[in-house]
Amino acid sequence: MNDAHSSSAKNPPRIKLGTRNSPLAMAQAVETRARLCAAHGWSEDDVELVPVMASGDKVLDRPLAEIGGKALWTKELDAWLGEGLIDAAVHSAKDVETIRPDAFHFAGFLPRADRRDALVGAASIADIPQGAVVGTSAPRRASQLLNLRPDCSVVTFRGNVATRLGKLEAGEADVTFLAAAGLERLGQSDVGAPLDESAWIPAAAQGVIALECRVDDAATTAALAAIDDTGTRAELEAERALLAELGGTCHSPIAVLCRPDAQESAVLSLIAVLFSPDGSERIEGEAVFAPGDHTPVADLAERLLTRATPGIAPHFRSL
Repeated sequence: MNDAHSSSAKNPPRIKLGTRNSPLAMAQAVETRARLCAAHGWSEDDVELVPVMASGDKVLDRPLAEIGGKALWTKELDAWLGEGLIDAAVHSAKDVETIRPDAFHFAGFLPRADRRDALVGAASIADIPQGAVVGTSAPRRASQLLNLRPDCSVVTFRGNVATRLGKLEAGEADVTFLAAAGLERLGQSDVGAPLDESAWIPAAAQGVIALECRVDDAATTAALAAIDDTGTRAELEAERALLAELGGTCHSPIAVLCRPDAQESAVLSLIAVLFSPDGSERIEGEAVFAPGDHTPVADLAERLLTRATPGIAPHFRSL
């Protein structure tokens, strides 16, 4: 063996992070790597980024709900994780199904970024031109928009940020929505106008990077736990608990806002709004609870389901 060659060979990475290979997903993986290196004193070479082409990135001409739902963002990463080809998966938390394989768990959530939606093409909902065409494939965005602006129409917009901005530029729609956190991570915060989260309720888990690994992988679990943000985890677990209780799917128009209570920061306030797909029906409710206590969240879900109107009820768990 050539001693000079062997001494210069790189050591294997300490951890392999799997990620979708879109620009935004890669930016999220780069942020995760930076946080891991800072927490553990590692070099960048200690964290390998492994890009994986997700099914959801391949079919862009139909709504996600028609071609397999949120699993299209995770199934390839799940397979690689299950087979040990990667040690952990980096997800946009809002794209992860509510029910996950028992073999995996969320070992870390990075500090929540901006949870708001950004409107691209107009300064506010009120400023959207009369009768405008709005591009989105998200049931929540479509129904919430139609609830506020029934004069508008909605067309399907899918693809990464650049793809959707290209469709907007090509005139396929007058306005569209993008996650403010995604634009920030791509260095494009100037592209859209963030919408007040109290008036335009965001998606559950929006703005959060979730780190998932195998339950039986103690070393990776410990490595990721070092960068887990406890406040973000409390919000995310409550939001995901609500989705599970409601039995919502990617077809279900639901908006969720969970944050520290305005009166008492030690407790959380969760506002949930359910819509009919056409936006004509809307119900909402709120729960206030201590982090980790999801009984009030389950109670909120039951109250909402009890009040669900004929246009809303078919899209959630029936009582």
